[in-house]
Amino acid sequence: MSKQISKELKNHAPFTIFGVITGIIILISFQNIPAETSYTIFYTLHPIHVLLCALVTTSMYELHKYGGMRGKSNISILLAIGYTGSIGIATISDSLIPYLGEALLLMPNRGIHIGFIEEWWLVNPLAILGIAIAYFKPTTKFPHSGHVLLSTWASLFHIMMAKGETINLFSCIAIFFFLFFAVWVPCCLSDIIFPLLFVKEKK
Repeated sequence: MSKQISKELKNHAPFTIFGVITGIIILISFQNIPAETSYTIFYTLHPIHVLLCALVTTSMYELHKYGGMRGKSNISILLAIGYTGSIGIATISDSLIPYLGEALLLMPNRGIHIGFIEEWWLVNPLAILGIAIAYFKPTTKFPHSGHVLLSTWASLFHIMMAKGETINLFSCIAIFFFLFFAVWVPCCLSDIIFPLLFVKEKK
C-alpha cells in the first residue's frame, strides 16, 4: 500500500502543479474582488468539487470491489464510503488547509467555512447525487481531473475571502505551496487510496 500511495502521489504531482499555476493566475488577475464575491464563488466550486469527489470515490470502490468483479452493492456501504470520502476529504482540502495558510500568513479576514454545515442544504445533497451516479454508472478518469482543478480553485477562493489586501510576491509563493498540498495529498487520498482500503482481494 505504501508503494501504491507513493506512486499515485508522484503521478499526480505534475497535474496538481498545473492546477495550482492556474490558481495563482486567477489570484493575480482577480485579487481585488470583494470577499462576498469570493464567498459566492467558493460555494459554487466547493459543492461541485464534493459532487465529483463523491462520484470518483464511490466509482473507485465500485470498479475494484471483490478484486474487480462486479456484484450487488450494499447501499449503506456505498453511502458510508462515498460520503466520508467526499465530505471529509473535500473539507480538509477546500477549508481546513487553506485556513491554516490564512492563519500562518495572518490574513485579516481568515475563517473556516465548513460547507456541509454552513451550506448543508446544498453540499450534502450533491454528495448523495455523486454517490447515486456512481452506483448506476461508475467512472473515474474525467471526474478526477475535474476534481483536482475544482479543489484548487475552491481552496484559492477560500483564501481570497481572507486576504483583505493586495497580494505581494511572498504571499503568492506561500499560497502556491498551500494550494499544492491542499490538493495533492487529499485528492489522491479521497479518489484512490481511501476507497481501495475497502476492496477485497480477488480469490
